[in-house]
Amino acid sequence: MTARYCSLAQQSAPAFAPGLAAERLGALMSGRRMWVNGTVLHYCFLDGESDGSVIALPGSGGTRWVSWVGGEDQREVVRDCFREWRDLGIGVSFAEVTDRSEAELRIGFQPGDGSWSAVGRDALSAGLNERTMNFGWDLTAPGERATALHEIGHALGMQHEHQSPFAGLHWDDEAVYADLAGPPNHWSRERTWFNILRKLDPAEVNGSVWDPQSVMEYPFSAGLILEPEQFRGGVHPSGGLSPLDKEFVLGWYPPPEGARPPVLLPFRSVPLSLGPGEQVDFTVEPRETREYTFATFGESDSMVVVFEERDGEPRFLAGHDDGGTPRNATIRVRLVRDRRYFVRVRQYSGWGSGETAVMCW
Repeated sequence: MTARYCSLAQQSAPAFAPGLAAERLGALMSGRRMWVNGTVLHYCFLDGESDGSVIALPGSGGTRWVSWVGGEDQREVVRDCFREWRDLGIGVSFAEVTDRSEAELRIGFQPGDGSWSAVGRDALSAGLNERTMNFGWDLTAPGERATALHEIGHALGMQHEHQSPFAGLHWDDEAVYADLAGPPNHWSRERTWFNILRKLDPAEVNGSVWDPQSVMEYPFSAGLILEPEQFRGGVHPSGGLSPLDKEFVLGWYPPPEGARPPVLLPFRSVPLSLGPGEQVDFTVEPRETREYTFATFGESDSMVVVFEERDGEPRFLAGHDDGGTPRNATIRVRLVRDRRYFVRVRQYSGWGSGETAVMCW
């Protein structure tokens, strides 16, 4: 069955002064919707008696007025998803308010109008009594929590992943148009083109590679994608925040000094500059259960220790902590999917100097 998809409203292309250098133009394109790091994004749930609008009834030609007000169970799902984004340690924070005049993000729950959000700072152009985000179906249903994570991703400035020019997707265009024209989406060809088939400018996308596991990726059924061959059977994201989602948003909104440790991602080396006796901590959130290798390499003598989070506290799991480890320590340890681990890298006091790096794979 075709999934219900997020439907972004079509926006006019931004106008920039002619003659801009390509590098300058790319910088303006990539950052125009992103918030200033350190921003507190205030959100409110629209709850007035007059908060609502007239929507079309698919297939009938009729219309009716439908409220934007959602139940407490729906609101709690959205709150929980704001907390999940916040708990990454990003430099943008969220605060719920009851006065809409204080809110950059104004949220409705109107059935029949789809699920959508303004992208990043586009929310600032919406009127005080207009929504910047809507949820058009039950978020408490199995698998639908991902919809709230997805729309908050848009509010942070993220785009649809399948529209990345780096994806290399070759669609069966007419099959896509036919699929989205039917239930449950009932999209016009224009809306389908804008939200699925249209390619984004490389400066606008969520990184330099396509991430089929991104929370910003739609699930697609078989028969819509012709190439690459391995996706002819469809695209099936997990519905959660992927490692690349976290990497992208932490890149735009780095945590403040002294905040929650950054995430160490597999196959991403992190350069370090540590003095004798200094240390740095990372978190690791594996998306598969297997044996991982942690290693340091470079000019200095360092050690690696892995802790597992148990009941909110770190518990030693593996590593070298006896002061006798040779330069560029390597340890192997089995990690379990969806658990949180901590990795500590420390330079030995007085042993070696210079740059080092840590990596897991």
